[in-house]
Amino acid sequence: MIITTSGSIAGKNIVQTLGLVRGNTIRARHLGRDIVAGLKNLVGGEIEEYTKMLAEAREQAIDRMTDSANEMGANAIVDVRFTTSYVMGMASEILAYGTAVVVK
Repeated sequence: MIITTSGSIAGKNIVQTLGLVRGNTIRARHLGRDIVAGLKNLVGGEIEEYTKMLAEAREQAIDRMTDSANEMGANAIVDVRFTTSYVMGMASEILAYGTAVVVK
């Protein structure tokens, strides 16, 4: 599966547009991570626990979007974007979406 943020793929022709595909996940913060994050906030620096959590959430959203595209018969996804939204005090949604296409 080719996944790209652009509307085209160099060297390939889009022969069929199948439609919107998306994948999402909702992740909640963890109390233990919040304590570590609070300490990091005092001294500064990257909060690796949250970096890892968000990277895993993005990968899961991509995997779900790719599964959706495969079910439609696509071999590529173009115009891929990410968005996040606040769900509640300690949880956020990560959404990956794009256009499923067939390329040759």
